Amino acid sequence: MPDIIHLLPDFLANQIAAGEVVQRPASVVKELLENAVDAKATSVQVIVKEAGKQLVQVVDNGIGMSETDARMCFERHATSKIATTEDLFRIRTMGFRGEAMASIGAVAQVELKTKPQGAEAGTKLLVEGSVVVLQEPAAVPGGTSIAVKNLFYNVPARRNFLKTNAVEMRHILDEFQRVSLAYPEVTFTLHHNDTEVFNLPAGKLSQRIVSIFGSNYKEQMAYCEEDTTFLTVKGYIGKPEHAKKTRGEQFFFVNNRFVKSGYLNHAVMTAFEGLVPKENHPFYVLFIELDPEKIDINVHPTKTEIKFEDEKTVYAIVHAAVKKALGAYNIAPSLDFEGDVNFAPLQPIRVQGGFNEFDPDNRPRSGGSTAFPDFTPPASFRRATSKGWEQLYEPMREQPLEEEGTTSASSGMGLLDDAFAATDIPAASSNKAIQIHQKYLLVQVKSGVMIIDQQAAQERILYEKYMVSLQKKTGASQALLFPQTVQLSPADANLMHELAGEFKDMGFLFEDFGGNTIILNGIPADVHAVNEKELLEELIEQYKNNLTSLKLDKRENLARSMARRLASRSLSRMSDLEMNSLVDKLFACQVPNYAPGGQKTLVIMQLGQLHDLFMKG
Repeated sequence: MPDIIHLLPDFLANQIAAGEVVQRPASVVKELLENAVDAKATSVQVIVKEAGKQLVQVVDNGIGMSETDARMCFERHATSKIATTEDLFRIRTMGFRGEAMASIGAVAQVELKTKPQGAEAGTKLLVEGSVVVLQEPAAVPGGTSIAVKNLFYNVPARRNFLKTNAVEMRHILDEFQRVSLAYPEVTFTLHHNDTEVFNLPAGKLSQRIVSIFGSNYKEQMAYCEEDTTFLTVKGYIGKPEHAKKTRGEQFFFVNNRFVKSGYLNHAVMTAFEGLVPKENHPFYVLFIELDPEKIDINVHPTKTEIKFEDEKTVYAIVHAAVKKALGAYNIAPSLDFEGDVNFAPLQPIRVQGGFNEFDPDNRPRSGGSTAFPDFTPPASFRRATSKGWEQLYEPMREQPLEEEGTTSASSGMGLLDDAFAATDIPAASSNKAIQIHQKYLLVQVKSGVMIIDQQAAQERILYEKYMVSLQKKTGASQALLFPQTVQLSPADANLMHELAGEFKDMGFLFEDFGGNTIILNGIPADVHAVNEKELLEELIEQYKNNLTSLKLDKRENLARSMARRLASRSLSRMSDLEMNSLVDKLFACQVPNYAPGGQKTLVIMQLGQLHDLFMKG
């Protein structure tokens, strides 16, 4: 039989390899930024057009490249870092010229201009689809400029998979922030379509954090450090009272390389346990330094996921470092952003005369030897009146059920499980519901008892309501008496503008205030006007969480996110009218027995099951 195995042509092999490294414009930004940093640049400029689809250009003042190196960096398997097998396990640099350049050159039109510092002339190189179409001497400044044009021009199927400009720009902002945080000693600028997005002067880590995320972070940061023979942890964490509903500002760097690690995040979150509400997320930027031979950075092509040789020890040290910063240091005064305080420990807490000047509530401790401040129990903990107990033990009065088809929920009946017979659908106007622990509702039905999950039911009701608002663009708004100023991260601000139409359709009204800040003027008409800023942060966070775990279109994602966040706020004591209304609205839904995420909204306990609990024949 004829031979069927053959070597791929170089251009095709390069395109396949590029698929692992160059997934979108943000991948190009990441690789070029890391190359610039490894070239010892002190100033790096990023220029982007049409979210990188038309142009990604990175200009640095680094050491530059010789004529030969400029040509070699586009060859496959070319590198400046690895000479022996042992070098694979000692890599500390990011990606100095080569490696990714071959992949980028395979799927774009690339113009490279470079000159070694001090040299008389430089080199200009044009590459299209892995082919060098021009190489000539050029009068260029010292350093390197790489312009990547028309990404995926020769792979139209890949280009068609790119998202909207707003989405692709959000990914670029993420990569830019990560590299600029890792190297605060380098000046970075970012321009998009001739608009300056960032101008980050060289400085200390604390200054870089404030330059990226805003001046309000000056009051939020606490220094964190733990130095051991195994590894070193340094960086900043946010004070507990500043924890937000959004998860965005959380960064781990291992040997100055950004990594994603749910394991390390868990170490931080357990240190904050009891100090922040359950769904809030503290800010942190933490750097871990350890022997490169103790980690494997090649777990994922983008090197954002790593494997530790001794992950339990790493976990324990990170946890201890955060715990120490929270408990052993004074985290109340703002940092000195002018003095040389980068990685300088803060002063221990001092308690004088029974008054802790750094207590979050700034309240005096009670006198004497007691260790607790004055405490007034909340209303839910106070002794119930005898009248309340008598009402609790009043037997339920049986109410006659309406005939099949007379309930307001009859339209949703066909979607219930077969076990939920039509006669089991309660007529809320006649059957009294009972609330249990502000979480569940009990409703008597013909075959037994129906138990409704209050939060899941609210989520189903709200989801269907907001889907209608988004589809028909009928969301009503209520104007805020005092408009709220909301400062967002650049990525979240970009997301808000991307979803501006959908937010308006749902009932949110906001305007751009500049500098990643918006003015919130109105919210959906039926939303309780309390903590509007917090609601918006929760909504953005839920939307981003859904992006990573679910494949939903914008409208469904937004409807689910809004429903989830509002429903989580609904766990409160309800009046009889409110309970009955909830039951009516649930069974008016198209899919009343499941929340949007698939959780059950209700279960029915048959009379036979109740008899079995008491061993009745």
